[in-house]
Amino acid sequence: MNDRIRPTRANKFLRGGFENIRQFTPNWFAVTMGTGVVYLVLEALSGASPIKRELAEWLWRIDIGMYAVFFMMFVGRLVLFSETIKPLLHHPMQSMFLGALPMGFAPIVNGVIAFSGPRYGDGAYSLAFGLWGVDAVTSLVVAIGVPYLVFTKQEHSADRLTAALLLPIVAPEVAASSAALLAPHLTPAHAQLVVGAGYLLWAVSVPLAFSILTLVLFRLVIHKLPHREVGVTSWLALGPIATGSLGLITLGEAAAKAFSGTALQSVAILARAFGVLGALLLWGSGLWWLACAVLFMWRYHREGLPFNLGWWGLTFPTGVYTLATLNLARATHSNAFLNIGVALQVILDLLWGAVLGRTIRGLIYERMFQAPCLSTELQVRMK
Repeated sequence: MNDRIRPTRANKFLRGGFENIRQFTPNWFAVTMGTGVVYLVLEALSGASPIKRELAEWLWRIDIGMYAVFFMMFVGRLVLFSETIKPLLHHPMQSMFLGALPMGFAPIVNGVIAFSGPRYGDGAYSLAFGLWGVDAVTSLVVAIGVPYLVFTKQEHSADRLTAALLLPIVAPEVAASSAALLAPHLTPAHAQLVVGAGYLLWAVSVPLAFSILTLVLFRLVIHKLPHREVGVTSWLALGPIATGSLGLITLGEAAAKAFSGTALQSVAILARAFGVLGALLLWGSGLWWLACAVLFMWRYHREGLPFNLGWWGLTFPTGVYTLATLNLARATHSNAFLNIGVALQVILDLLWGAVLGRTIRGLIYERMFQAPCLSTELQVRMK
């Protein structure tokens, strides 16, 4: 009797695993984004605390494991269920989360620089250089490819527009911030190449992001807040502003070092000064969006905000804004910015803990692997 039951249970488990792969969505990579920015902030504040640094490194290792699992599931969906690729690419919301693939990978690259670099030296930095190149190219492909699908294949309307449109566009500027962290550990020629590419990635992303923010603002004025199911996307508006601020200040510092003693030395010094000023201006703009996002969340909370993976959108923008604040504190020697950064870190940790707890609970008690792009209605309409 038991011999008959065991294969049945095994087959049921196997079928459930394949169905989870089929239903896997790229917004799971937002989990690695949120976790990644937590350990990067923790590492930035570790200072002389070996315990904080050790905790940050362990979170980095866990993040690598999660990214590997998610990446294998994503590739498994593409290979085993190739018929689901078209619905994913044509879905006006799910396709946006393709930007989470390179953005979730960027903190891992930063971790190689921060944690493996001091331990293994040039070998680790060479590895980080190669991984960063993959991340930069992937971010450009997503930033160009997904908007092309928006322009040619997908159905969008002003009343359904959300800040999720920013996700594929923001990926290059996240890679730009990683470039600034990597450049000081490379040879002069490679450092100059990486810094130059970083500025290019920043330029591809930030102006387009502000164009989309204009559309988001227009949508809020005309059509008011989005439905509560996608309410957390309102928080995403902070992301490109915070990342743009972080990129300017860190790229400016990296440029001053990389081009020292070259014909572009004076330009690099100007870039460093402009980086601090530009980062401060963007930080102020982000403060307005942060205040609005808090008010939006308070209103949604009163109405009842259902949990979904979109909640991870609360973590990464907050974390990048925290990193920008801490870098401004270091560049300006301002205790005010340092105190704000520490307060933001506490908020980030609370948000991350709450969202992680809800995600784990959902995995245990609910069906978390569901691909909206595979709904019957959508497939019929696309045929």
